[in-house]
Amino acid sequence: MIEAQDLTKVYGSKTAVAGANFTVEPGRVTGFLGPNGAGKSTTMRMIMGLDRPTSGSVTVNGVPYARHKAPLREVGALLDAKAVHTSRSAYNHLLAMAATHGIPKARVHEVIEMTGLEAVARKKAGGFSLGMGQRLGIAGALLGDPQVLILDEPVNGLDPEGVVWVRNLVRYLAGQGRTVFLSSHLMSEMAQTADHLIVIGRGRVIADAPIRDIISGKGQARVRVRTEEPERLAPLLTAEGAAVESPERELLEVTGLDPRTIAAAALAHQVMVYELTPLVASLEEAYMELTKDDVEYHSLPAAEVSK
Repeated sequence: MIEAQDLTKVYGSKTAVAGANFTVEPGRVTGFLGPNGAGKSTTMRMIMGLDRPTSGSVTVNGVPYARHKAPLREVGALLDAKAVHTSRSAYNHLLAMAATHGIPKARVHEVIEMTGLEAVARKKAGGFSLGMGQRLGIAGALLGDPQVLILDEPVNGLDPEGVVWVRNLVRYLAGQGRTVFLSSHLMSEMAQTADHLIVIGRGRVIADAPIRDIISGKGQARVRVRTEEPERLAPLLTAEGAAVESPERELLEVTGLDPRTIAAAALAHQVMVYELTPLVASLEEAYMELTKDDVEYHSLPAAEVSK
């Protein structure tokens, strides 16, 4: 379990993390989301004892990371896949890590096999592709068979097979009762992997809830309606308090009314409707809505760039 209480980090005049309170519980995959500059990396670094909080605290299994006598056996982390001795082979890199904690060579071979590194285990890590470097980083995180996994962008650079492998791995580990804390910018992947989400913006926790609650709480219900008489149906629904858009002929997208109410209005006025489909918000839509006021770095629209 990871617990943060009033966790704060200030660099000069910049507050990177502002009084964050959250708990990452065992037995589920907790996703960690936020715009660039939101404080995600700083938070993870404080969990791992790489940065010291300005105030507040964060513990792993009830103890600050720096106070664990055998941290690799408590916490496995992938924060920077490039943090390896480039002249060492993957095997020797892992063997050196294992030696610091009395981890047997057999475990080194196990994690090499688990992460699909057998064919390159004796090659220098400096020559690895981004994806193979990620696999080596994950192997290092798993080396001590820890109860807590902290993975920052673990699927970065992986091919589709590797992405599915990471997804299945973290869900398997969570199913064993371990704590899994995972950050990613890939919303589609997070939607398939995480059970719970913590969203941070400008250093503040702006959401901490099961992923289904965050998606369903995105906004009012939307329904796709197809009818041969959109010009008749649209004003009827507007009169009921709905917002109605018509992206194409015979298609309405209705916000603020459920399908039953729309069907009743159409029936009462003898308007033929041949599709009523509730539209479920995506995680990306929910995330954009949550963080719209907390994005620090804004990009120009393509039309503006081309001027």
